[in-house]
Amino acid sequence: MSARIKAEDQVMVIGGKDRGKRGRVLRVDPKHDRVYVEGLNIVKRHQRPRQVAGAQRAEQVGGVIEKEGPIHISNVMLVDPKDDKPTRIGIEVADDGKRYRIARRSGTRLD
Repeated sequence: MSARIKAEDQVMVIGGKDRGKRGRVLRVDPKHDRVYVEGLNIVKRHQRPRQVAGAQRAEQVGGVIEKEGPIHISNVMLVDPKDDKPTRIGIEVADDGKRYRIARRSGTRLD
């Protein structure tokens, strides 16, 4: 089954340390059922400075960097664009056979 949440969707976190916060999905990892949400679940990573191959004098900075960590897909809900509240997602098959995601709360198409 494909993930019902896709990149660029607006989601609300419904569980964990960032419960109640909203953000935009940066990327989805369907193999591990995880999503990366912009500005949420910030983790610190220690990174060594590196020199980028091919580029002249380009270096990747080292030190402690902060970036978004993964959140399990069951801990986020899509935000309904109509009334700005979290909603479940359904699949609607059109007459021409195309599949569309719909917001269960309001019935509006998402894509």
